[in-house]
Amino acid sequence: MVNAIRFTETGGPDVLQLHAVSEQTPGPGEVWLEQQAVGVNYLDVTQRKGAVPVALPSGLGLEGAGRVAAVGAGVSNVRVGDRVAYAAGPLGGYASARLFPAERLVKIPETLSFEDAAAVLFKGITAQYLLKATYPVGPATTMLLYGVAGGLGEIMVPWAKHLGATVIGVVSRQASVEKARASGCDEVLVFDAQTLAADVIRITDGRKVDVVYDPIGRVSFQASLDSLRPRGLMVSFGAQTGAPAAVELATLNAKGSLFLTRPSLAAHTATTAEYQERAHDVLAAVAAGIITPQIRARYPLADAARAHADLETGRSSGAIILKP
Repeated sequence: MVNAIRFTETGGPDVLQLHAVSEQTPGPGEVWLEQQAVGVNYLDVTQRKGAVPVALPSGLGLEGAGRVAAVGAGVSNVRVGDRVAYAAGPLGGYASARLFPAERLVKIPETLSFEDAAAVLFKGITAQYLLKATYPVGPATTMLLYGVAGGLGEIMVPWAKHLGATVIGVVSRQASVEKARASGCDEVLVFDAQTLAADVIRITDGRKVDVVYDPIGRVSFQASLDSLRPRGLMVSFGAQTGAPAAVELATLNAKGSLFLTRPSLAAHTATTAEYQERAHDVLAAVAAGIITPQIRARYPLADAARAHADLETGRSSGAIILKP
């Protein structure tokens, strides 16, 4: 039998329940994947809570790593026994084994552990498209990034520094400042919506920043806009405090002809070719030592609810994995 986490209603972590399900035979284009590690991402929390709707009842989880145990008809890109990982779904990663579309699997090298692969691929692809597609970060870039002490921040900061950027990091509490500096931030601010923009203006000698990466949402949105230089780009890609309020177009004009975007991982991995290209860029960055998987906590699959509770309350920060 296979163990899998399911939920039938949205709500707190306790809606996540462990179920025994039957092993399945892969159909055309599918594989049966025996998982060794499963990644936990904040998007999972928003789906569980209903902030990002999913059809119920449902599994959960968009990231995992393991070995191919069986292949369906027409599968040619992977074979039984291959070490593989995936990110961006389909949903159902919180399981000891699962069906998965073969074309969305990424082969991983022997030098990369299953745990590290499950911890880095989803966040790594997110970092990749934010730094290289949403805004082409380079030596002339000064950027403001929230959550630099978290799992995504631990990938984005060193990658942005490798690309030559100046990084102003934002953390939620004073205790995270040294961790953020150690990751490579040039400056670190403890979030205060009332003073953040003024602090950015001070640090940059009045120039402000070229791009803001803001996964926080409603409470930080105005401070983020006020931190941008004329024609700067506001990247709102998360909603940890709720979705930002609607913006009048005239506001963007008044603040210096600002640009505003709301990107998603799904839109940047919509085709197999784009998905594979981004995934392999992440693996290349790991192999080159540009980014390093850093697992902050491990939980048994059965304790998925506790993993969510710890992530939401800040008891666990950084990359979290479940062990089937």
